[in-house]
Amino acid sequence: MEPYQLTATEALAKFKDGTLTIEGYARSLLARIEKRDAAVQAWAYLDPEYVIRQAKQLDAVPLEERGPLHGVAVAVKDIIYTKDMPTQHNSPIYEGDEPKVDAAAIITLRHAGALLLGKTTTTEFASTTAGPKTRNPHDPGRTPGGSSSGSAAAVGDSQAPIGLGTQTGGSTIRPGSFNGVYAFKPTWNSISREGLKIYSLILDTIGFFARSVEDLQLLSDVFSLEDDAPATSDDFSVQGAKFALIKTVVWPQAGPGTIVALEAGAKLLRDQGAEVDEIELPPEFDNLPEWHRIVLHSDGRPTFLPEYRVAKDKLSPFLADHVENGHKITRAAQLEAFDGIAALRPKIDEIAGRYDAILTPSVVDEAPVGTESTGSPVFNSMWTALHTPVVNIPGFKGKNGLPVGLSLVAPRYHDRRLLVVSKAVGAIFEARR
Repeated sequence: MEPYQLTATEALAKFKDGTLTIEGYARSLLARIEKRDAAVQAWAYLDPEYVIRQAKQLDAVPLEERGPLHGVAVAVKDIIYTKDMPTQHNSPIYEGDEPKVDAAAIITLRHAGALLLGKTTTTEFASTTAGPKTRNPHDPGRTPGGSSSGSAAAVGDSQAPIGLGTQTGGSTIRPGSFNGVYAFKPTWNSISREGLKIYSLILDTIGFFARSVEDLQLLSDVFSLEDDAPATSDDFSVQGAKFALIKTVVWPQAGPGTIVALEAGAKLLRDQGAEVDEIELPPEFDNLPEWHRIVLHSDGRPTFLPEYRVAKDKLSPFLADHVENGHKITRAAQLEAFDGIAALRPKIDEIAGRYDAILTPSVVDEAPVGTESTGSPVFNSMWTALHTPVVNIPGFKGKNGLPVGLSLVAPRYHDRRLLVVSKAVGAIFEARR
């Protein structure tokens, strides 16, 4: 195994036992990026000399002074401020812009010893506008998803073990599925969004991409994600576990890849001795897709007003429409959506709390052809609005052989428990793959 292929947890073990230097690891990753960049194009900014300087500095730190992520490479979505790299939001308004501060998440990563590789591509301001230049590493004729396009593709192509993304609709879970990697959207606001270009305060959530659940657990340690009750693998077995299979109101949009994956996933769990109950959410949850749309467009009005006022000609019509309220969303409709979603959050906590996890689709189907669209977030947006933690579990394929994942969902602030369940379920799905 080449160093670039290592998960974060595997790389840390080699750093600690002296069989791999951080500089050697960094050079392996940079060589992988150089070899694959023309095909995948995951990076908005990458400076190899800066990466090697960091690696040499990290190698010089004594073992006893190293942090929990010391030397592990991280790809950072280019809407998150980094004081020594540009943050450009895939917008001509911010081309070459270099903030003088780190976002809170970057401060936390640096303190833990992370090696920051570079900035990864995103759609314009992480919106649902046309995709960036990035291609799906499994098929360059298809999208890697978005808006966290580059981070997901970099992890899926072994150009980085960990990617930092965000989700306002489906921008972490959907590209996780399209690229065949684990993706984790924690409970809303459990990770500081200071220094992130906000789209919606009510929806935006920082999330992670990785090639193992152990790496997601490692990141959860770094960001101090905690449940009220400690969660360990000793507490959970798929045999005897209970899962709720929920298709949601948007199930008619599911394609053949997702239909087959959901059936296969449920069967695999049942074959392992789990109880899988297909249930329907109460009718009031059917409002969530429309309420999410209203919140997104309403929150976008103040968010993009500065860019609209200063450089309207450089803002996409899609985002300008937010500011101009082109959809004519009334304040009454806005309040109904805000309050309606808020009222459903404790209800989903109660429903999800009856089970070890909810099993539900991650995507409509495998990644669509082309890069003009990053795919539909329709199966993700309701969970984002409800603030629940979600993990994409890879392991299935569509009719064209491209990855299709399934999501596990838990009540709010049951993140660590969800990761324990995801590790066990992921092992079952991976064994099938």
